[in-house]
Amino acid sequence: MTVISFVACKIFEDEIIHVVENDSLIDKLILVENDDCGRLAEKLDNEGIKYEILPLEAIPVNLDSNESDKITLIIDILELALHAYPDDLKNAVYAVTEEMSSYSDGILLFYGLCGNVLAKTEEDLKDLSCPVHILKEKNGQIIDDCIGAVLGGRGAYLEKLRACSGVGTFFMTPMWAANWREMIVSAGMTPDIDDIESSKFVFEQVGYKIVAKIDTGLRYEENFDAMVDEFAQLFDFDVIEMDASPELLEHCYCKLKEHVS
Repeated sequence: MTVISFVACKIFEDEIIHVVENDSLIDKLILVENDDCGRLAEKLDNEGIKYEILPLEAIPVNLDSNESDKITLIIDILELALHAYPDDLKNAVYAVTEEMSSYSDGILLFYGLCGNVLAKTEEDLKDLSCPVHILKEKNGQIIDDCIGAVLGGRGAYLEKLRACSGVGTFFMTPMWAANWREMIVSAGMTPDIDDIESSKFVFEQVGYKIVAKIDTGLRYEENFDAMVDEFAQLFDFDVIEMDASPELLEHCYCKLKEHVS
């Protein structure tokens, strides 16, 4: 049995479920128990996907299997608040990855450059006992962020920006819509998730007038439309719609599987 681990930003929760649902080789699924795994567990329950929840220190359990073509997948969701402190984000990703490498055949980091703090991750972790991949475009460049990941990469991202004709546009995926209050705190816009006026002032100063509702084709966040509408009303934004896809993340997962097979 192959053991693959995901170290992931919570923003990629839905794309991870999509990967799990579409890989019949995943025989066993383990979620690392922490404060950020609860919503992922709820969505897995809704989809009828079986899993275990275990503390990081309790892994590995019995990961052996007679079915050599099957996969055990271990998922560790890290907190969004780490984005507020780039060094803390890097240290947390590296520490968890190093620990999981002792029982993994390969690790995929569901992160992009994140302000360039993770730009050298693969190089820094190349001496671990298993290969470590970070999300990349098909040309081999590390993706910029979670928005670029679902839009198809940097080029597609820039095309979407140009299509907005210079009007400040706030891009919002379903997981961004579900977590925007926490994310604007992490971005330093306000220390209080309920301080809408301060956030509104920041948006006005940088010229944001539009929220782009990004349809990834995934429906795990049932209230996506309502959450985007609420956000737009709070900040007096117009709403436009954009199509996206988890295809690039599927590609990254397949590349890791090829590497460890």
